[in-house]
Amino acid sequence: MTPVTAPNSSPAVVWSVAGSDSGGGAGLQADLRAIEAFGAHACTVVAAITAQNSVAVQRIEPVSPTLLEAQLTALASDMPPAAIKTGMLGSAENLQLLAHWIDRLRQQNPALPVVVDPVLRASTGALLADQALLHGYRTVLLPRATLITPNRSEAAALLDGVPLRSRGDVEQAASALLALGCKAVVITGGDEAGDSSEDYAATPHACGWLSLARVVTRHHHGTGCVLAASAAAAMAQGFVEIEAIILAKMATTHALRHGYGAGQGAGPVHPGAGFALALENLPTLGPTGQAGVGAFARLSDPDLGLYAIVDSAVWVQRVLDASVRTVQLRIKDCNHPSLRSEVRASIAAAQAVKAQLFINDHWALAIEEGAYGVHLGQEDLESADLAAIANAGLRLGLSSHSYWEVCRAWALQPSYIACGPIHPTRAKRMPWIAQGNDNLAYWCNLLPLPVVAIAGMDGPRAAQAMQCGAAGVAVISAITGAPSPEAEIARLAQALQAGRLLPRHAPPELPQPTLQLVC
Repeated sequence: MTPVTAPNSSPAVVWSVAGSDSGGGAGLQADLRAIEAFGAHACTVVAAITAQNSVAVQRIEPVSPTLLEAQLTALASDMPPAAIKTGMLGSAENLQLLAHWIDRLRQQNPALPVVVDPVLRASTGALLADQALLHGYRTVLLPRATLITPNRSEAAALLDGVPLRSRGDVEQAASALLALGCKAVVITGGDEAGDSSEDYAATPHACGWLSLARVVTRHHHGTGCVLAASAAAAMAQGFVEIEAIILAKMATTHALRHGYGAGQGAGPVHPGAGFALALENLPTLGPTGQAGVGAFARLSDPDLGLYAIVDSAVWVQRVLDASVRTVQLRIKDCNHPSLRSEVRASIAAAQAVKAQLFINDHWALAIEEGAYGVHLGQEDLESADLAAIANAGLRLGLSSHSYWEVCRAWALQPSYIACGPIHPTRAKRMPWIAQGNDNLAYWCNLLPLPVVAIAGMDGPRAAQAMQCGAAGVAVISAITGAPSPEAEIARLAQALQAGRLLPRHAPPELPQPTLQLVC
């Protein structure tokens, strides 16, 4: 018999402090399934017990603060949390006790994420919170929350009942909730009408509307629980708030697609592994000033291969002469005295050999000079006239370093997406954790667009990038800093060809975080 090998490390522990659903659709039962779908370990702290089925909540009984205290004490001594998710708490006394425990646990782990699902009313219509509990949410729990996940009606209730009718109302409500002390908020829109499901996220790293096609199903019981529990599981594994929200939306959408009937009413959603590998679950993030301008022109040759990034027309000509056919002219100084002539000469050289040349940043000049394409960073999206670039027929490449930046790029349907840093680099200072080959393989597998690998590339790493499925490998100093750039280009080209012949690098079910979580 083959021995079973134990895992090298224990999964992250997530506490769910919530109510038990006797119908198995929501509450702790839904939280367990969602947390396990992320590969984390769920610990359940029962705050209330319900007698309910798929049609109605018939009775709710909060556990005593003494019993709640005993559960928390038992877990803290042996299985401290990497994140806490709260659901139905049953009473204001239980909320106050939990707040005390959050403060106590943060003495040992100041960065402990707390995700608060302010459960005020059941999907069947039953009221689950009285005025004392509502006051406790506003004044005690929200100031301790890393992330809160209300739907529109719950957000309105937390803000004294002001209805949220428009996008502007939702955005203002998010700001008002942040003013109550929580660090991040996502106001979900799954209960609203329309062809798309739109959630508004306001976090320290990014704000905007997350949109996906609505999953039409009557089996939607437990969606709010799954979203919050998924976000907690993601944060327990190091994802910052906006990335946790995106992953939670993907997991919840996947759960809706796999919901099933169990009883006469709305059946439960069904979280499960594999949600992050399905493109249909990837939301767009907008607006970015001009998101939604439509798809950009496709590449003449999606096999970008060796992608040289250089800073002058002389270098453009040199790499073209060495048979490189994907080049970026990157002149960061917008006041460069010869900027237009550098761009014009580079375009002419690339056109002469039918190479794909991208002008970095200077989109207006690229349009005027008839460039093939432009490459923009995420910071350029608010100021660039994306509609003008698209209407001029220019190809667009976008840099991305994280889940939310990919979602922002995905909203624009660019010609390609550059993902990095794959390896540590000295080309520019960035706060990002190197993504590595696993994340590169993940994005190459998920996205139906060409993916360019960037940062820290040499011959062996370039071969690995192609093995991950990259359409191109961007190189700066490995070429321009080489004693013989032409010889190095030849070596890199050989490495790329060798990488194409290697077995495909399998993508992970979940990517790794790309920015350090600091609560």
